[in-house]
Amino acid sequence: MQLLKAKKALVTGGTAGIGREIALCFARQGADVALFGTHPERAAQVAADLEQARVSPEQRFTYFLVNISDKKSVEEAIQKLLGEWGQIDILVNNAGITRDGLLMRMSEEDWDLVLDTNLKSIYNTCQTLVRPMIKAKSGKIINISSVVGLTGNAGQANYAASKSGMIGFTKALAQELATRGITVNCIAPGFIQTRMTDALNDAQREGLLKKIPMGRMGEPQDIANAALFLASSLSDYVTGQVLTVDGGMVM
Repeated sequence: MQLLKAKKALVTGGTAGIGREIALCFARQGADVALFGTHPERAAQVAADLEQARVSPEQRFTYFLVNISDKKSVEEAIQKLLGEWGQIDILVNNAGITRDGLLMRMSEEDWDLVLDTNLKSIYNTCQTLVRPMIKAKSGKIINISSVVGLTGNAGQANYAASKSGMIGFTKALAQELATRGITVNCIAPGFIQTRMTDALNDAQREGLLKKIPMGRMGEPQDIANAALFLASSLSDYVTGQVLTVDGGMVM
């Protein structure tokens, strides 16, 4: 059974880590998939990986190199995609960065860059896609937040603010669109095995594992599975929710 057969999905930050895994998972479930990213080599590689994951000759895959924090660039890319595909059924806002440091040493540039990339970007994508989704009377919006948005984390005031803001944005937009056939939900990953966590030293890794009741980090596939649920008809009566996928860190 293909849960997303003939659906059209857009995944931001889709060229690595969690975003890549979500894109591949959607492709394996029959969706057309478009990626937004900033690295041409990685985007081209994921596009090739999507071809390998295809389950139907009718599926379409594409990518756009987009500065996700720039409203005009996002609008132009989405309008081009809508012109080619006619509609976008699923939006996954996954693009995100970190610029960690204690607040007293944090530069304004690092604050602005994280907030623009992680939070302003979802305004850019959602504000552009809301009208077409309302017209279609359907849509699934999935925002990838973080458990840090629920708990905070020392040295990540900018990242925590952006991810917490994403949760508030999700709940507000879910209320605006609930009568329009559009669901808006959030996934809050815990510590997931990606390039970000690969940079941790042994002491940092050991300290993190002590905070996870299940005693291990998650895999990108764990987040992709949650995204698949929220993107499919299985979640049609679920909106405005934050789904933590964290091995029990936040209960």
